[in-house]
Amino acid sequence: MKENPVRSAPGLPYLLGVLVVAILAGWLLVTGTGAGTADGNPALARIVSGLLIGVGAFLSLIGLYTVQPNQAAVLSLFGKYVGTVKDNGLRWNNPFYGKKKVSQRVRNFESGKLKVNELDGSPIEIAAVIVWQVVDSAEAVYNVDDYESFVHIQSESALRTMATSYPYDQHEEGQLALRSNATEVSRHLKDELQERLADAGVQVLDARISHLAYAPEIAQAMLQRQQANAIIGARTRIVAGAVGMVEMALAELQKNGIVHLDEERKAQMVSNLLVVLCSERATQPIVNAGSLY
Repeated sequence: MKENPVRSAPGLPYLLGVLVVAILAGWLLVTGTGAGTADGNPALARIVSGLLIGVGAFLSLIGLYTVQPNQAAVLSLFGKYVGTVKDNGLRWNNPFYGKKKVSQRVRNFESGKLKVNELDGSPIEIAAVIVWQVVDSAEAVYNVDDYESFVHIQSESALRTMATSYPYDQHEEGQLALRSNATEVSRHLKDELQERLADAGVQVLDARISHLAYAPEIAQAMLQRQQANAIIGARTRIVAGAVGMVEMALAELQKNGIVHLDEERKAQMVSNLLVVLCSERATQPIVNAGSLY
């Protein structure tokens, strides 16, 4: 089922014509009922003509309808799809056509907070903002029962599927995670939604995570885990930097010939420098006023 554009007639001329015809029908009815009874045939003919013209004017009036900007009218005849009208304003088509109006404006909504298990099995809370638009009115009307409800339900299903494909935090170098790779995750969610909503004539314009957190029952434990990972990462960088600085200091001393140290003194100097560089608190130096040895 694909959208088939059809033409429609301007409604204003038909509205004016219906008013003129309605006035004519009223005049025939009035003159027919007020005529003398000497010759009843002309009076009866006027009444019948007035009734027939009035019925025709009423049917023509049913054919009038309005189409708002960014709105489409889906026309059907006795259950068969005829076409879609997108011309704005007052329009007119066959009075026997059924008319179903579909908004093609850009819409958005925020899904509810869903509790799902991420890739590592930890329960998390996640929600997303979905921006969508109907691009094929025929598919939206005839392929699904209620396209708005279909969009909401399929959006939650796609969000659950996407959330189980990534861990909450990045544990390995280059691994995609929900918290640290928002762009890639949003693209995956958008593609997942578009695949599910294509049959409903809906185009997904944007999909982004609006809420992401660990479930309350494990939030405290996960916070301690994040803090531990941060401390380990910071310590690793501090130690790597300290080793590089000690290596540079020894190389400069040896290069410039300032002092010659045996292996034991080098080990002691390395130990002292590492303590100074890796300590969390400021160290208190002790000045040796005696001999070096």
